[in-house]
This record gives sequence, C-alpha cells and structure tokens, in this order.
Amino acid sequence: MGVQLVVSLLAACIMQRMAPHYSFARWLLCNGSLYRFRHPSEVELCALAGKQIPKPSKRDRRTNGESKPLTVPRDIDLHLDKSPVNALDALVLRFFVEYQWLVDFAVYAAGVYLFTECYGSVVDSSKEVNLGAIWCVLTVFFSLRSLHTLMSHYFRSDEGGERSVCLAFGFLLLLVAMLVLVVREDYLEFGLDSGFASVFDNLEVLARQQGYADWSIPVTKLTVKLGLAAICAFIGALLAFPGLRLAQTHLDAVEMNSGRPLIQLCLHLGFLSPVIIILLWIKPIARDFLANAPMGKTSVTLVSSEVFDSVRLWIIVALCVLRLALTRYHLQAYLNLAQKWVEQMKKEAGRIATIDIQRKVTRVSCYLTVVTLQYLIPILIILFSTLAFKALGEFSWGLNQDQTPGVTPALILPTVAPVLPGGLDDDEDGVEDMDEDVQATVARLSEAFSALRSVLTPLFFRGFFAFLTWWVAACQVISSLFGIYFHQYLMQN
Repeated sequence: MGVQLVVSLLAACIMQRMAPHYSFARWLLCNGSLYRFRHPSEVELCALAGKQIPKPSKRDRRTNGESKPLTVPRDIDLHLDKSPVNALDALVLRFFVEYQWLVDFAVYAAGVYLFTECYGSVVDSSKEVNLGAIWCVLTVFFSLRSLHTLMSHYFRSDEGGERSVCLAFGFLLLLVAMLVLVVREDYLEFGLDSGFASVFDNLEVLARQQGYADWSIPVTKLTVKLGLAAICAFIGALLAFPGLRLAQTHLDAVEMNSGRPLIQLCLHLGFLSPVIIILLWIKPIARDFLANAPMGKTSVTLVSSEVFDSVRLWIIVALCVLRLALTRYHLQAYLNLAQKWVEQMKKEAGRIATIDIQRKVTRVSCYLTVVTLQYLIPILIILFSTLAFKALGEFSWGLNQDQTPGVTPALILPTVAPVLPGGLDDDEDGVEDMDEDVQATVARLSEAFSALRSVLTPLFFRGFFAFLTWWVAACQVISSLFGIYFHQYLMQN
C-alpha cells in the first residue's frame, strides 16, 4: 500500500494531535456566526411583571423549604438577549464529543480521498488497495452509528413518543424498500442483481479452488433481498427524525431570509436535492432521456453512457456541497425557536412559572449539536457513499473518457512462493526464522486481499453504493415531506 498507507497514518496522527487545538467541528459552531438566546433570570422576569421576588415565609421553611413556583403573566414584554455561541457553550452541549469526532473524521477522510484521487491520476495504483475509499466507507459506518446512538436515546426516553415515530417510519419504509427491490433494472438502474450474482459466482469459484468442489451458496435471491429490505427499514428509522428536523429548519430558514431571494432559492434547491438524486437513478428519466433524446421521429444522443456516469457524480457532489454551505442558516433557524416560542407565549392567557420559561429557552441551545448531527449526517452519508461508489466502482471524474463496464474478472489467487533453505551459519538462524515468518505473513495477507478483491468486484460495489445513496435520499424525501405536512398543517390546527 506504500504511499497511501503513510498518508493515512499521517492523517490519523494529525487528527488526534490537532483535535484539542483546532477542530473544524468546533469552528463550525463557534466561529461567531451563530447566536443563541440566553434565558432571563427571575429578577428580570419579575421586573417585567412589575413585582419583586417574594421571600420564603416561615411556613415555607417549615415544609422543607419547598415553596410554590414563582409565576409571571404569559403576556409580559419579554425580549431575549442574544450572544454568540463560543467554545465554552459548545463543550457542555449534548453529544458534543460524538459530533466533534465525526465531523473531524469526515474532514480528514475527504482529505485522504482527494490525495488518493490525485495519486491515482499520476501513478498506476490499480493493484493497490484504495485507502481513500476505505476512509469513505468508515465515514458512512460511523455516521450510521451516530444516528443509532441518537435513536437509542429516543428509545430510552420515558415519554415514548419518539420511539413510536421511529418504529412507524421503520415499518413504513420496510414496505417501500420491498416495493423498490422488486422494480426491474430497466427503471431503477442500481445493478444490484448483477452485483450479487457476481459475488455468488466468485464465491463458488473460490470454494472450488480451496478444495470444496460440492459447496454451493446456501442463500437464495429472495433471502438476500429480504435481508436488504430489513437493513433499509433500519436506515429509514434512523433517518426519521433528521428528516422531520430538516423540514422544520427549512421552513424557519426560508422565513428568516424572507428579504433575500437568492438565499431562499438556494434553500429550496438544497431541500429538493434528494429528489434530484432520486431522479438521477430512474433510467427512463435520466439516462434514457439523455442517451436517446426524442427529436421528432428520431432520437439524438446528447451524452454517452460513460459521460452520464461522470455527470451524475458531479451533480451529487455539487448538491452535497450546496447543502453543507447552507448549514449555518438551518442552525440559526433552529436557535431562533427560543424567541419564536416566547412570541407564541405572549399570545396566550394565564400565568407560567419562571422556571418553565428558563428551561424552554435553555433546552433549545442545549440540543444544538444534536440538531447539527441530524442535519449533517444524511449529507455525509450521501456524499461519502458517492465517493466510495466512484472509487470502488472504478468510474472516472472526466467528462470525455471512455470507460469499460464493470466486468467480473477471473478469480486467480496468488501462490505463496516457497522459502528455499540456504546455507547460513548458526548465528544467522534466528534472523532467517524471523524473515520466514514475515514472508509467510505477508504472503497470507496478500492472498486474503487478492481473494477479497476477486469476490467483491467493482460490479458489486457499483450496485451496493448506488442503492445506498439512492435509498438515503429517498428516506430523506419521505420523512422531510411528512415533516412539511406536519409543521404546515397539523401543528397549525
């Protein structure tokens, strides 16, 4: 692995050493562009209500110091003070450690991937393991793990409403996944069938080469698709609340930037970007339309199939970058919920405890990192799945290069070169034994990597990561559209 391994180890070392001093995740929240609302003190609330804080009476002292909660009218003229989110505020936020580690890891993974792409364009690295793609796969895995941590927090909640939402979305998306998996490749061009078929064929060839002549894959096509549908349902349950949160922050961000039409256009484009990603894999709408565009009674080829694959990669990456650039607007729209709740409170009658006002305002800022994870993780999954799709599927970024379709190569395992005995002296026997152990270990690792690369071919990676990218986008569309309906109609009623 040579140079790639050195760069990967260097990136991991820099990430570990630089995290306490400089962190991109910490800069994203604490660069001075985000403002949180501070909760008012009891003195300020009482002053707005026109009264002083009552001193505890002797009767209250006799009842273990427990007194009635201090209440104020709901229609007081309350205006919250703003202050920039700083590092001290961020360190005490919920899930801040998980957020900082994941975002920093994604940044360094993107750096390693860019290096491997540049390295591969200069040096022929087709026989090397693409460590940049491994970083991308790890980013996707860690992103899903972070979503699982958040969902497990919902399941431990005493109320149980969040648990019901996750389960409902899981069962709904299980049905959707089963419907999607029975659609023919003529409409959804994932390539899952050919990818799994190549894996099964290569496994049987590998078993015969290892001496298992009568061995066959004890898994049917239906079993594979049922297992994949269950995984899709689990991913859909993980993406339920991120989609609902995206709908809320999108509506608030559009309202917050009502006088900036360009920002509103970008916000709408970012919100609809998962829909565009879905359409890119619908063959009659995307590939067939561009490859055989109808012009009267004839058809004209606008772009070749290879160029379309590259254009699709560029479009997905550009949409992800756009959504990442809109992060600050969505986060500020979430932080503005504190002032929005205060304005709604003023329209209500009756009285409210001062501690309830303080808790409500503080709770918004306390869950800032949770909302940031819910916004960023789906983007990171789509982005790094696309990058892994390009690297492991052996696509190209160029728009004028011919590509060969993913073909399953012949499975040829390397043979271990025997170690010939030499006439060494007795004092060199220890060194010889150590060299033999190292050579044997390297040979076994090389054989294992070669067998793995022969079984998991580019044809399989194309189908798997294409489906993963498309499915995450589909889950976001379903959950965010339901969130739009919920916040626009159900909440108002």
